[in-house]
Amino acid sequence: MKKVLAFDVYGTLIDTHGVLDELGKHVGDQAMAFSQRWRDRQLEYAFRRGLMGAYVDFAQCTREALEYVDRAMGTRLSEQAKDRLMATYTSLPAFPDAADALARIAESRQVRCVAFSNGSRQAVSKLLEGAGILQYFDDIVSVEEVRRFKPDPAVYAHLRSRVEAAANDTWLVSSNPFDIIGAKHAGLHAAWVRRSAEAPFDPWGDEPDLTVSDLDELLDRLG
Repeated sequence: MKKVLAFDVYGTLIDTHGVLDELGKHVGDQAMAFSQRWRDRQLEYAFRRGLMGAYVDFAQCTREALEYVDRAMGTRLSEQAKDRLMATYTSLPAFPDAADALARIAESRQVRCVAFSNGSRQAVSKLLEGAGILQYFDDIVSVEEVRRFKPDPAVYAHLRSRVEAAANDTWLVSSNPFDIIGAKHAGLHAAWVRRSAEAPFDPWGDEPDLTVSDLDELLDRLG
């Protein structure tokens, strides 16, 4: 049986800071700070809803996070501006290394690739297609199918069930430490894509099997 590489989408394959140009039109030089807080609050809302058992589509977490950061930073965005920013979030770009790395995997035919995301299947499919990388995936596994969010163990169990692979044959590839820790806790292998050299890893003792700076290095390390 082929090994499975399950790629996280937001922040790993897709650059969530791809909203900066649109944000700059509305908040000027606060764009990067706004973008980072937006992403952090988006994840926090998903975590909270997961703990509460109050699942909603990830897009709702994204919109609510946008509303919060607008209030917190006092940027007073119009509803039209918020709608444009949400539209931009559905067409974010892939990181520069994503297409070439995924093409190399597809050519090797030695592993199966799936996209594994907090986003809905529809949203992720549109996002990957717009970024020009959808064709490299055998499937999309969304948390909406179990109505939980990463890093709930049920999400990783669902991944294994969907790909019909043993934990030892399943690798999570993610830039998000919480995702790596969740996968390791569930018995999967995990590769951390450390996209920022300054990014720390959570000191929980659940270290990734591999730490790489980009997807090209990942493929070299995995052979």
